[in-house]
Amino acid sequence: MGAFTGKVAFVTGAARGQGRSHALRLAREGAAIVALDIAADIDECFFPLATPEDLQETVRLVEEDGGRILARRGDVRNYDDVKSAVDDGIAQFGPIGIVVANAGIGTAYKKTWEIPEADWRAALDVNLTGVFHTVKAAVPSMIEAGRGGSITLISSSAGLKGYQHLAPYVSSKHAVIGLMRTLANELAEHNIRVNALCPGSVRTPMIINEPTFKVFRPDLDEPTEADAMEVFRQMPALPVDVLEPEDISEMVAFLASDAARYVTGLAIPVDAGQLVK
Repeated sequence: MGAFTGKVAFVTGAARGQGRSHALRLAREGAAIVALDIAADIDECFFPLATPEDLQETVRLVEEDGGRILARRGDVRNYDDVKSAVDDGIAQFGPIGIVVANAGIGTAYKKTWEIPEADWRAALDVNLTGVFHTVKAAVPSMIEAGRGGSITLISSSAGLKGYQHLAPYVSSKHAVIGLMRTLANELAEHNIRVNALCPGSVRTPMIINEPTFKVFRPDLDEPTEADAMEVFRQMPALPVDVLEPEDISEMVAFLASDAARYVTGLAIPVDAGQLVK
């Protein structure tokens, strides 16, 4: 019997990276997983997104551990895609009690006034409207079930600090925190807790890619991951370069657990002290 036995968790962006890690962590504690991912590229995103094979690998890993999972391809920008996944999950496993709105993208590093209109829209559509769609689809059934629950919105350290050359991402992640605070107030009477996690730099394809290496090491013509890590290592207060997805998943699991039964309305950095340095 795990901490989440008998519960159902809805995780977006679950095909790889943090989303896969969150799904695995919750499944290992007994939760049935409803996994959603676009599993396709978005033109404005500067790094390749997950593939259908990545999503299937998440399914394999959950099932290999003895867990239950329903995976669906869908775009969080499209409410019908999200609602369909939620409805299918409820039909198969029962009411959703845990939501992790994780799906997100980054766009090219540019000064704010040089950002293409399409980049701005794509970041806001995925990182903010996608979170809104996730909550809009899941919350009515959570209220109807009357069992309370936990919603974790994945923001970023960029939701708490104005990093240069990342205006679409920074703006969307700040907005996620505002949405979280409103939801925490609206859902408190239903014993549904809502929090935001604000990860620092995490070892996922959003960070581990050549364009990012070049931003952090402009002094080199062809910087490697090792070159970039020399800079990343200087950012946190604790002695680490970047965090692992599992580090964020530990806090996801805590917030979904009874140990956090009175924790709501918080934007929680998990960044090895990056914001305080």
